[in-house]
Amino acid sequence: MSSTAVNPLALNPLAAPLEKFRQQDRLNAGSLIISVLGDSVMPRGGRIALGSLIGLMAPFGVGERWVRTAVYRLVKSDWLASEAHGRKVDYQLTPSGLQRFEESARHIYADQPPPWDGQWRWIVVLDELPARQREQLRRALYWQGFGEMKTGSFVHPGADLDAVLDALVADGLGDLQQTLTAFKAKPLEGHGLLASDLDWVAKTWPLDQLAAAYLDFLASYAPLEKYLKQRRQPLKSLDPALAFLCRTLLIHDYRRLLLRDPELPQDLLPVNWPGTRARQLSRTLYQGLWEASERHLSENLRLANGEVPKKVGKSLQ
Repeated sequence: MSSTAVNPLALNPLAAPLEKFRQQDRLNAGSLIISVLGDSVMPRGGRIALGSLIGLMAPFGVGERWVRTAVYRLVKSDWLASEAHGRKVDYQLTPSGLQRFEESARHIYADQPPPWDGQWRWIVVLDELPARQREQLRRALYWQGFGEMKTGSFVHPGADLDAVLDALVADGLGDLQQTLTAFKAKPLEGHGLLASDLDWVAKTWPLDQLAAAYLDFLASYAPLEKYLKQRRQPLKSLDPALAFLCRTLLIHDYRRLLLRDPELPQDLLPVNWPGTRARQLSRTLYQGLWEASERHLSENLRLANGEVPKKVGKSLQ
């Protein structure tokens, strides 16, 4: 009789996200490395040896060549800067890269937004822009949650306009000075001719598609929440390597959803919005995986001189 070898990872629910990630037809190594830099490296000073990053990425199925290519592109985009130490190299977040990661962290690790003040935030383009620059602006504001109106302006119900404008400068749009204007406005109410706030939302953001993506996320990670709750051993006894891999993929998948989420105030969202549950689930799982995954980082994240960088930042924990 022939026997089939059992993959030990298949027996551990922590490995389910990893197995799903490895089965993708096309790995987006650059996006995953950004998740690792933001969640694991930035809170420990924003610096890591290239060899250490290669080692952290290997269990995901991301090989050395992919890591080197992704890091090269991040340097070209002014996210990272290199610093040689003999034959080894450290990569450090640049001031621009640090600002971008801090902005990303604000979205990922933030609590629920405050109650809506009823005012819409507008950013209006006063001059005609070249097509390439217009698209760059659209993409930058899309990440900030803004929807584009057919009139050519951009709108959001709750964004911090000062933070948004600072982010545009960090994204290389500082030369738009005197081309944009921004303001808050509260629509008139009580006239049947005017669109309601919910009409605005329905015409500006495809929430049905986003809700379906959140439901897929919940279906993938809810079994892991059940597993952690039913464990008899303390969570700190989780396998450190698997805890790190699972935590990273959790944040990676959640971050990709937030890239599409305008983060509207609760007042403007449908009843039982799945994004709310996804945020709660992410926080619960992250906290459960935290202690064991941090042990893995302390054992494997190194600078080029061999030192272990100290944790200085914040996260969901």
